[in-house]
Amino acid sequence: MTRQFTEKSSTLHEPVLSSSSSRRFLAWVLLLLVALIWGTSFILIKHSLTAFSAMQVGTGRIFLALVFFLPYLLIRWNQFPRDRWLPLLGSGMLGYLIPAMLFATAGAHLNSSLAGTLNALSPLFTFLIGIALFGKRAKLQQVGGILLGFAGSVFLVFFSATGSFSYNGYAFLLVLATLFYGFNINIVSRYLSDLPALLSTASTFAMVGPIALVGLATTDFPTRVTAPGSTPALLMLITLGMIGSGFATILFNRVIQLTSAVFASTVTYLIPVVAVFWGLFDGEPLHWPQVAGMGICLLGVYLINRK
Repeated sequence: MTRQFTEKSSTLHEPVLSSSSSRRFLAWVLLLLVALIWGTSFILIKHSLTAFSAMQVGTGRIFLALVFFLPYLLIRWNQFPRDRWLPLLGSGMLGYLIPAMLFATAGAHLNSSLAGTLNALSPLFTFLIGIALFGKRAKLQQVGGILLGFAGSVFLVFFSATGSFSYNGYAFLLVLATLFYGFNINIVSRYLSDLPALLSTASTFAMVGPIALVGLATTDFPTRVTAPGSTPALLMLITLGMIGSGFATILFNRVIQLTSAVFASTVTYLIPVVAVFWGLFDGEPLHWPQVAGMGICLLGVYLINRK
């Protein structure tokens, strides 16, 4: 019953692209737009933390994403895919709520450029989890591209700005977040990809938004919101939640539907370019290890997508 409904919904709400080249082109356009939005999210996290705690930024952005989808959910509540509640909950927790908390925690100790660059670990975990748990296969060329991207990310994690070996425990929070991203992308690809992107995304936040609200309610968020000088940070948090966690997620799920989980995860290779730009604009220094690591990661993107 659900499959019949979702196929009909896809026909009504999403354009049918008969040409594989047209699908590929649209996927690239959406991928670049998502990279632009998510690459900006790290500088938004940084400035949101000037007025709010990591707990408030992490839970607040997820709750605000629910607010973004609330009008649609109220109109389409009878179409909520109730038989998919478990993958929706898993996707919401592993792909959004937990990583949001981890990135907010690390964002208080790492510059936004490095945080954005470390996202490039996601394709590696997407590939490994897909192979181990979801029966996915990949060509040798794709394996090489993912491993090359992983090498570039490791270079960024373990080498300081001066090029010397160093250790940063907060960087591993971001590694853990990308592991959860890998699970989420495979869950969406396996269990939710036949749903219209808007319905799938809204339903996911309907599952985790109330959990985020409970977490937010345990903090002093109302006091901080009304504190003098908190308005700029609040506006950035609203943008982070509604645009970064809301609108961009619709686009991202559509990319998965048009292509594959591995292709969609390569957005994390493009994110560092945007993150570094905003970091430079905000006065963050850029050193050669960061440039080298990003270059290696982007070469991996080329190998993954090269026919």
